[in-house]
Amino acid sequence: MKVTPEIKEWQAHLQAEREAVWLYEGMVAAEKNETLAGIYQRLAETEKRHAATWENRLVEAKVTIVPFKPGIRSRILRSMAKKNGAQAVVPLVAAIEAQAAASYAKNPTADREVASMEGEERSHARVFGMMSAGGTGVEGADLARFEGRHRSGGNALRAGILGANDGLVSVFLLVMGVAGAGVPPRQILVTGGAGLVAGALSMALGEWLSVQSARELYTNQIAIESRELDSLPEEEKEELALIYQAKGIDEATARLLADRLLSDKRTALDTLAREELGINPEDLGGSAWEAAGTSFLLFAAGGILPIIPYLFLSGWQGIAASAAMGTLGLFALGATSSVLTGTRFWLSSLRQVLIGLVAAVITFGIGRLVGSALG
Repeated sequence: MKVTPEIKEWQAHLQAEREAVWLYEGMVAAEKNETLAGIYQRLAETEKRHAATWENRLVEAKVTIVPFKPGIRSRILRSMAKKNGAQAVVPLVAAIEAQAAASYAKNPTADREVASMEGEERSHARVFGMMSAGGTGVEGADLARFEGRHRSGGNALRAGILGANDGLVSVFLLVMGVAGAGVPPRQILVTGGAGLVAGALSMALGEWLSVQSARELYTNQIAIESRELDSLPEEEKEELALIYQAKGIDEATARLLADRLLSDKRTALDTLAREELGINPEDLGGSAWEAAGTSFLLFAAGGILPIIPYLFLSGWQGIAASAAMGTLGLFALGATSSVLTGTRFWLSSLRQVLIGLVAAVITFGIGRLVGSALG
């Protein structure tokens, strides 16, 4: 019998599902936490069902089923789980499940049964991904700690500091380089101003594209989740129950919660977006225009400091005053960043100033050399 590309595809899926079963059963044996072991076992049962599907298709096509032999990757992961605990391989398994979902999505024989398996593989990837976020397997108290660890506005403050720092450093170095070349104060002012506007617009455009792309991605993911909720409600319910179990809720309560939440589609979609995808459907990552405007203003606020002295001064007085304004800005940014890093106020500030001034001196020196060569 000639082995067609379709048969090869089925054989590849069968091998992948068998390896998943073998790996998960090894994780069950290595897991001391009964709740987590139960989750791995349920996932293994799903993979067994997938494997049976491909076996049946191959049998119907009169293809001999070869004896199972685990691959090198599965052997390594099962060995790691046995030696270091199941949680040691959870992040790697999440990636494998994501690859499995992608392989089903490309399947040329896609049908409702394959679509169901694709959805379940994506579900497994999300469950493992959430579990890996906690580092050591997720239980109630641990989950609460890692979920709240980075949600105190730190990301917004970090972005603000980086935006102002980019504006200050880039324009400061530009001004020092041009001043070192010995150009007139008016040209320094024009060059610095042009650099500020160009940099701020570039930052704003980059931020707009980033946030807008994220919003479009989130919208598409929610739309996919909505379609899966319509076509595969039981699979979605099972996934949500697994997520709640991974958070430390017992199986009966997890299933009850999932059943109640999915009884209303609007509530169900909101819950699935938050729990499975980590998306807040109310803001979808925020406003792209607001992010762009904020980036523009923060870059400009930092970049304008070394330019201001050239409105009133020239020559070495202008250079010294510009350097002083740049130093003050670097000191202030270093002090603000200490809030994020937890380092000492003076250490963070002085380090920021030292690095910025060294870069400014280098840029000034290069400008001096170029100016002399051109002169």
